[in-house]
Amino acid sequence: MESVSKRYGRGDWILRDVDVEAPAGEVVAFAGGNGSGKSTLLRIAVGLARPTRGSVTARPPVVGYVPDRFSPNERMSAMAYLTHMGRVRGLTTSVASARAGRLLDRLALVGGKHAPLSSLSKGNAQKVALAQALLVEPGLLVLDEPWSGLDADAHGVLAEIMIEVAALGGTVVFTDHRESVVRARATRTYMVAQGRVSLRGPELCATEPLPVSDVVLTAGRYGRVPQNLPWEQLDGVMTVSRDGTGVRMRVGRGSIDALLLTALRHGWSVERVSETTTDHHRVPNATANGDVR
Repeated sequence: MESVSKRYGRGDWILRDVDVEAPAGEVVAFAGGNGSGKSTLLRIAVGLARPTRGSVTARPPVVGYVPDRFSPNERMSAMAYLTHMGRVRGLTTSVASARAGRLLDRLALVGGKHAPLSSLSKGNAQKVALAQALLVEPGLLVLDEPWSGLDADAHGVLAEIMIEVAALGGTVVFTDHRESVVRARATRTYMVAQGRVSLRGPELCATEPLPVSDVVLTAGRYGRVPQNLPWEQLDGVMTVSRDGTGVRMRVGRGSIDALLLTALRHGWSVERVSETTTDHHRVPNATANGDVR
């Protein structure tokens, strides 16, 4: 993006003089509060909105986009919808159907592939939105608050997908309001505030260890599993997996004390805290030609 500004009619400027580079092979985060202009910025990046001033250059021919809200009031099934979207994008019916099936299996759509879209929860509708963005391998994958509503297992799958797209030379762009997620997932971060965008600086490279710990919590002293907390929303939590007796998390080391205190207050017992030197979910540096500006 070069000198991009946006407003609707004669209203206030939503974005002002935005210059952004999103090189191929990187995962780029836009962090900022509600109403800061992040979603508008992403819509311009994918071509759904035109800037009032400025331009977007070098946009890849295949763009995958997951909006912050995907709530289709459709009676068609998830498979039928994705197959149709694949055909719209030039795939044959058989290829589109096979690709849709693999993606829904990987994302573990609750209710099954033939569940009507209108019956899906927010998190499962988000899985369908993510699947449609990946039907054709994207050169640019744009995700607006992508973890919102997803279950713990899908969190890990999404992180893997972001790594894969970047490793193949694509660009991943996402927004998230959580500092811990931005630091864990992004190789480059822009801060968005009052319509202005500034580069915070490159994040740690994959070769530089990111201090994290594995935390395992189990049932309290009476043997009953306490009520589950929204672990994914707690600061510093990167991944979460649950079973019938406990929960395991990967947590940024600076957030360990606060997390353990929260867990103990809610009746959990700490079984183990083990240190690791690197967050293996981070995106490796990749070298490829082309970027989005």
